[in-house]
Formats: sequence, structure tokens, C-alpha cells
Amino acid sequence: MNILVAMDSLKGSLSSVEANKAIAEGFFKANSAFKVQTVPIADGGEGTAEALVHATNGQLIESVVTGPLGQPVKARYGILGDRTTAVIEIAEACGLPLVPEAERNPLIATSYGVGEMILEAVEKGCQYFIIGLGGSATNDAGVGMLQALGYRFLNKQGFDIGYGGAELKNIAKIDSSCVPEKVRTARYRVACDVHNPLYGVNGAAYIFGPQKGATAEMVKELDDGLKCFANVVLEQFGVELQHISGAGAAGGLGAAFAGFLQVQLESGVGLILEMAGLEEKLQEVDIVVTGEGKLDRQTSMGKAPAGISRLARKHGLPVIALAGDISDGDSPLHESGISAYFTIVSGPVELEAAMDPEAARSNLKRTAEQIGRLLCLSMKKEPRDGSLASEA
Repeated sequence: MNILVAMDSLKGSLSSVEANKAIAEGFFKANSAFKVQTVPIADGGEGTAEALVHATNGQLIESVVTGPLGQPVKARYGILGDRTTAVIEIAEACGLPLVPEAERNPLIATSYGVGEMILEAVEKGCQYFIIGLGGSATNDAGVGMLQALGYRFLNKQGFDIGYGGAELKNIAKIDSSCVPEKVRTARYRVACDVHNPLYGVNGAAYIFGPQKGATAEMVKELDDGLKCFANVVLEQFGVELQHISGAGAAGGLGAAFAGFLQVQLESGVGLILEMAGLEEKLQEVDIVVTGEGKLDRQTSMGKAPAGISRLARKHGLPVIALAGDISDGDSPLHESGISAYFTIVSGPVELEAAMDPEAARSNLKRTAEQIGRLLCLSMKKEPRDGSLASEA
């Protein structure tokens, strides 16, 4: 039996690579004749670079860039096996976890480090970019990133503005004459699974600002700044940022990529599965195993397991999903193509204990072994000492 294992990460516990390995070990314990192929998976957020690097035999690069509060931070990005494609998660440079809760303030937080990562990858010969949006501490419309790339944002006096969302209202003119040609000609694909506009009641500031530390007064100031920025872009370049679905993603970074780097924002899951070559790997598979930390109704709305399940269903393959927590998902999960799902937790346990990496690894391995034994029964062969005849 040929089994393809494509787990998303169990966030805060195991990476996709680690989860896949544990499941493969469990299947082999049930039956050493199983053929198990693993594919690291992500949905465009955390773990995307690592997943695609492993899938393409690329490499992870560690860099030091400007963090959201202007201080140096270590950030990782990936260069894929073709040596010309870079994978960048914006949260590595301006993510919310980089800012202590008491210091969160989107009025001053900048996305400058994202631009520095892009520039470094360009200098290493990368011409293609996969960008994962999400989890930012910023609300600067990606202006910080654009500043790092060579764009100048000038106030009415002709001076460069500073950094952070509070500076957006001061933009009067944009100068792109200093942007390197390599940045202009590079091709970018951006994984984005939110559809919020740049400003307004459903925009970046009102929807995501509070979780980044914004008070009600700050939200209004940020929203006014985003609108000012959009008006300048419309007047100077004829680009209507507000009409771009997903422009408000990652504090407005969606608008920066779409408006300045001519990017079409894409489904994160679809993009990552394409880059990982998942559909090609399904050709000689009998069953697919996927999952994530928590399976619920949101899983069926664009997350990795649902995307994998839809591809598998297209090829008539059954899908088993595993998770640490499963709640209120029955009908949507099955409708997305998941044939059956199981929790890996064997009994009542505190969340912290369940998320312990060693416990999660053991739970995945145990659950996969039992599923493997059930598959053996379905083949009408009882496993003996963890092995079966080669016809398995």
C-alpha cells in the first residue's frame, strides 16, 4: 500500500517535517511493507519556507534584519532547489511574536525588514519570490518594506517620512527612481487568504489593529493614514488599492505587493501545494493522510488539510485527517473531501501537556500505527511482528 503523508505543522508543537516523520514511523511499525512518502506542507503562514525548502531540496538562510520596533532580529527565509526562487514569511521580519505584548504599537511598527530580506535574496541571485502574508505586528501598508526596496515617501516639505503607521498621513509624494532594476523585474507570488480591503470598517486597522496593540483612537488614526496613502497612490499612479481584495492583509502589505510590485494575491494553500508538486505525487498513491493542530469548521475554509483533500478527491483517493483538537467540523470537513478524521490525544489532558513536542510526536506515531493496523485488516491480512507480505 502506498501512503502519502502531508501534515501541516502542529503550531507551537511540531513542524510539518517532524509531524510527517512521526506518522511515517507509526505506519512502518504497523507494517514494514508499507510505502510511505512524506510531503511537508503549509498554508502560506508559519512553516511555509521550511516546508518548501524540504520539498525542493533547498536551503534555509538566516539573516539579521530590522525588526518591527527598529531593532535587529534574526529572520529565516528559504531558497528553493532551483536556486533562483526565494520563500519569505513576512512574520519572520515583522511578526507579532517579535514584539512583547506591552510594547505592541502599530503606530510605530515597521515592515522594513521584509524589504531587507527581499534585497538580500535578490543579491544572492533570486529572481522569483514566494511571499507568505500573515501574523504581522505592523499597520504601515507595507511602506516600510517599500522604503527598504528604494521607494521614497515624501511629506509636503519634500522630506522622507519616518517609519510606522503614524507616518502614513504625512505622505504627499512617492519617488520610485531609486528602486533597483533587479527588484522591479523580479516576479512575486503572494500567498494571502484574507480578503479585507485596505481601509474602512473591514480594513486592516479596524479588523486587525486591536490585536496588534491599537486602542480605539489609534485605530482611527491608522485607518485615516491608510486612506491617505491610498489616495496618493491613486492620484500619482492611477492604482485603486481599496478595490484590491486582500489589500488589508498583514497590515496593508497586501496593498504594497499588489500596487507597487504588480502582484496578484493568491490562495495560500493553492500556491504552496502547487510549489510542493503535491498533485504529481498523488499519481501512485492509495491513501492520503493530512491534518493540523486543530480541525474545525475553519479548516474547510482554505486551510492546508482541506486543500489537500480536494486534490485527493479529484483523484478518487480517500483522506484521513489527524489533529490534536477536533471540534464542530463534521459536515464541512467531510464535504471538503476528508473521509475520516481522528484526534491523536488518547484522553483528558492539559493543553500544555498535549502540545509538548515529545508527547505530540508519540501521539502521532501511536495513532498512525493503529490506523496502519486497521488498513492491514481491510486488506484481510493480520500484521505479525510489524510486517506483512510484499503484496501490501
